[in-house]
Amino acid sequence: MPLRPAIPADAPAIAALIQPLAQSFLVTPDDPAAAPFWQSVSEAAERGYIESPRYRFTVAEQHGALAGFIALRDTWHVFHLFVAPAHQGQGLATRLWRQARAQAESAVGDHAAFTVNASLPAVGFYRRLGFQAAGDVHAAHGIRFQPMRLPPGCHNRRG
Repeated sequence: MPLRPAIPADAPAIAALIQPLAQSFLVTPDDPAAAPFWQSVSEAAERGYIESPRYRFTVAEQHGALAGFIALRDTWHVFHLFVAPAHQGQGLATRLWRQARAQAESAVGDHAAFTVNASLPAVGFYRRLGFQAAGDVHAAHGIRFQPMRLPPGCHNRRG
């Protein structure tokens, strides 16, 4: 399955992939408090992220359809990592992570910690990659997440 940089035309597929998967980590999907979150993952927002130099998106496609994607913000923060249900459990998330990590490290070295605000269902995945909890579970904008960190020097041990 080929991996490539995202382009603005990928924004509709990216937003469409996030919408149903986000249900698993929202406190209450229809809660008005979640409105800022929904706006932040809209097609327009995703297009803006893709066009911004602060973000680096990598997408995986199969037969012309989006299978998954990862986005890093400011080189070291895992901003998004989503895999379509039909492709989960096949190593695609790990492959996307390895590609994004390698690109970040080749651009600026491996001297900084990667961070992620992991949805609670994804905490185990990030632990397997070597990330560690970096504080208590938080709730904001209708979502719950665990801040996590992969210390410098741990980047190549796992995942």
